[in-house]
Amino acid sequence: MNFEIEGTLHKKYDIESKSSSFQTREFVIATEGTYPQFVKFQLTQDKCGVIDRFNEGDRVKVSFDLRGREWQGKYFTNLNAWRVDAAGQTQGMTAPGREAPPVTEAPDFNNGLPNDFDDLPF
Repeated sequence: MNFEIEGTLHKKYDIESKSSSFQTREFVIATEGTYPQFVKFQLTQDKCGVIDRFNEGDRVKVSFDLRGREWQGKYFTNLNAWRVDAAGQTQGMTAPGREAPPVTEAPDFNNGLPNDFDDLPF
């Protein structure tokens, strides 16, 4: 599953070597709105450098996958970032072998009915 989110780069962390052949890097973006959220993402392996060209305070758009796993009866979720662009741009640094999903128009769920049509009883 591919997801995208925009926000302000709040914090960049250094690359961490987990083993001799595996490295990760985390960063945090702050969303906008009435209740801003601070969302932490993880970059792995050759993707660790895609955040280098951005500074804290820059507006960015992050493309990411949702990853989950179980370990000893506990469950963990990671937001695995694979592309970071400047907010409002369509081109950016993409991890090798990954392409951004095509942009499509939202489906018309109203099937031609007026937007204020609502059959819910409340």
